[in-house]
Amino acid sequence: MDLPIDTGDASLDGKIREWLQYDENPVTRDEIIQLVQEKNHDKLNALLMKRLAFGTAGLRARMGAGYACMNDLVIIQTTQGLLRYMQVAFSDVDKDGVVIGHDARHNSMRFAHLAAAVFISQQIPVRLFSDIVPTPYVAFAVRRYECAAGIMVTASHNPKQDNGYKVFWNNGAQIIPPQDEKIAGSILDNLAPWPHVWSVGGLEGNTLCSDPLARISQIYQQKLEAAAYHRVQNENSEFLFTYTPMHGVGQKFAADAFSTFGLKPFVSVKEQAKPDPDFPTVEFPNPEEGKSALNLAMAAADARGSTVILANDPDADRLAVAEKKPDGSWHVFSGNEIGALFAWWLWENHQRTHPDFAASKVCMMSSTVSSKIIATMAEQEGFHFDETLTGFKWMGNLTKQRSEEGYKVLFAFEEAIGFMVGSEVLDKDGISALAGMAEMAVHLNTQKKTLSQQLTDIYQKYGYHVANTSYFICHSAETIARIFNRLRADAEYPTRCGDFAIKGVRDLTTGFDSNQADNKAVLPTSSSSQMITFTFVDGSVATLRTSGTEPKIKYYTEVRLPPGGDAAAARSHLEKLQQQLVAEFLEPEKNGLISRATD
Repeated sequence: MDLPIDTGDASLDGKIREWLQYDENPVTRDEIIQLVQEKNHDKLNALLMKRLAFGTAGLRARMGAGYACMNDLVIIQTTQGLLRYMQVAFSDVDKDGVVIGHDARHNSMRFAHLAAAVFISQQIPVRLFSDIVPTPYVAFAVRRYECAAGIMVTASHNPKQDNGYKVFWNNGAQIIPPQDEKIAGSILDNLAPWPHVWSVGGLEGNTLCSDPLARISQIYQQKLEAAAYHRVQNENSEFLFTYTPMHGVGQKFAADAFSTFGLKPFVSVKEQAKPDPDFPTVEFPNPEEGKSALNLAMAAADARGSTVILANDPDADRLAVAEKKPDGSWHVFSGNEIGALFAWWLWENHQRTHPDFAASKVCMMSSTVSSKIIATMAEQEGFHFDETLTGFKWMGNLTKQRSEEGYKVLFAFEEAIGFMVGSEVLDKDGISALAGMAEMAVHLNTQKKTLSQQLTDIYQKYGYHVANTSYFICHSAETIARIFNRLRADAEYPTRCGDFAIKGVRDLTTGFDSNQADNKAVLPTSSSSQMITFTFVDGSVATLRTSGTEPKIKYYTEVRLPPGGDAAAARSHLEKLQQQLVAEFLEPEKNGLISRATD
């Protein structure tokens, strides 16, 4: 096709020609051609002149044509860059190979097969899952097979139009700097598609391509079975759970986990049980959104007399939990509340099963925006606590380090309903967490207690940790920068937020931390993301940060009271702090921020 290309911008013209030269997918080629014919230069510029950033975990964006979106060509280029860097980083890539898995989204299987074709084209072995799998299965498989890396094609809980590409390193944890920057550089050096990389039809029957699904499922369940503390009690219980995979991959794997733990089969939410990339029953397939995402599960539970709901997100690496209250309404536990329950449960059972194990060699961890409940528990119980940056990439890599140092890592969590129960998977794992939470609920039920009652007991012992997390949507990078730069104006950070006096400020964008003697932050910093934490004189904490995967400004607040404190007073205190934080630091009306939809 003789397509005249003249946008008036030589650089853009070059990118259009480059795209049409490289892209062999007729759908995305035609999308660019149509924009050229329509002379839609603004959209062409947006799609082609700015490349989708390869972040610490990989890629995530809307599917469509152009370097700024998820599509066949971007997958091929990313995989070529990853492969070339792996050959620099490892001497045995040709022997160790990679693991590749995918979720149930549109194009996920094709993207996974294209990535596999890139490795096969260079005679590198690929363990390609033949069917949909949870993201933690890929992290788990990397370590079981001692592979050089793992790739999971997923956009997790994002809207249906998105997809993503997540990378695990040879230790089974997500990549962290400087690996991500080096891979990103390698991608730019390998943009032209290599021979045969578009040939996904040659994967079947290729001796370099094998399917790890049956073997990994078997080994995963064996490891999971060893984590059951009360199997006989589970088998004797009639406690009935309700489960939803949120139209994702989790149904079969959750059922297998229940069977492995000896638990009675759960009530399925039939409208959401089968994988469906269109997510027809939920606007956002994210159980973290609360009741708005769990309405069907609540109806199914009510119909069967079930009192606890367990939900995975579409790639089954997160877990949501809800419990029916005495008045018939439902309480959806926050990630912080679930984290407190898990920390108590795992510590109690570890002490019971390992009475001679030194507490100082037990480790738990959480991200810096999560509740400080584990830190408080560690102070009282004597185990080791680590605080990390947001994201399981940090907790997974630190878990590997702590294990090598002789620590037993029991648990790690982040408030965004991500939980790592044990250390078999160095990432958040909604399947093992689901089984553990179910066993906990069964055990409490034998003692005539609910999860909510146990949470109250935890707070009475360690002090109330009342926290809240929310966000505003903001599509303007300039607005986001203005909000945060006003707070750090020439390193003159605010000393008050309304009625609350500020004791310390940590800015992980610039590396400033007034809590340290040298004013330098201990945690890693990143100038490419915004994150400021304020510690108040009264012990409260608030953090403002931008999301790494969505156009959101998130804010996290927590009030901590000593044992015996008044929970109602703590909640009132928290509400006041949050209102003043939003009004004075975020100024939503002035900055045109879009509020989070309420249930």
